Amino acid sequence: MKNIVVIGSLNLDVVEKIDSLPLQGATVRVAGRENNLGGKGANQAVAAARQGAHVSFIGAVGDDAAGQMFRETLTAEHIDGSGIVTKSVATGTATILLEADGHNTILVFGGANAELNADDVVASEHLIAQADIVIAQFEVPQTAVAKAFYLAKKYGAKTLLNPAPIINQADIMPEILACTDIIVPNETEAAALVGAAPSTNFADLCAIRTAMQRLMIPRSVITLGEAGVFTGLNNASRMVPVFPVKAIDTTAAGDTFIGAMVAELRSDLKNEYDAIQYASRASSITVQRPGAMKSIPTRQEVLTAGRL
Repeated sequence: MKNIVVIGSLNLDVVEKIDSLPLQGATVRVAGRENNLGGKGANQAVAAARQGAHVSFIGAVGDDAAGQMFRETLTAEHIDGSGIVTKSVATGTATILLEADGHNTILVFGGANAELNADDVVASEHLIAQADIVIAQFEVPQTAVAKAFYLAKKYGAKTLLNPAPIINQADIMPEILACTDIIVPNETEAAALVGAAPSTNFADLCAIRTAMQRLMIPRSVITLGEAGVFTGLNNASRMVPVFPVKAIDTTAAGDTFIGAMVAELRSDLKNEYDAIQYASRASSITVQRPGAMKSIPTRQEVLTAGRL
């Protein structure tokens, strides 16, 4: 069983259902509202655990009801939450503006996530020492991510960076890039990272991959929504198609992809195509369901969908 450590965010998601995004100064009607557990880190951890990986989590919550709910939920998902620390601020919150066509825009309040620090990561060094791969995003401070990736390299684990929310290369700590084995952005995040225009064109994506390699990031996987997935995990670059479905909520689709791909990917990366197809199948299930964490499928659901 693969050992995965996720360092990242735990957010209470407040979903506001609207017809379309408002123009500046406009007032729009909210058709419905619901609260869900989410956060990119939590979603990726749950996605990996539901595919059968052994997952540990490093993060921060507040001393509040949402924080307690996260601890109980991760335990129920068979995720080791011993690396979660409690801060004297509220648990993070994400307000998700969900449009009628399934697309979403997310506003994030960091809360306890923003208080996670390098010392918190060091306190969970024993988890990283046992990891096969360490996953991180940018919804927690970069100093914590840098320490986690440093420890991953110390103990021989691979690292995967999901550079979200969008960030320019100049704003990323060089220590993080130097310790990143695999980067998994979407097309907008990938373009911002190297100062290019967003594109789903294969030639443009190859150029972006080359630019990432100049940043000393050897392997990249770029998710392109309905256009598929660009993979540069091994020597050759290629496009992998996704499974066409009618999306009702794209929240957690990318997180599902990352967690499922990592759970399936062999340490030698030679099954990259199969792992990406599997992850795409998992994401195609997620987008057909409402919510974040609750929409992520189990391994049995993904395998059953693949046989239909």
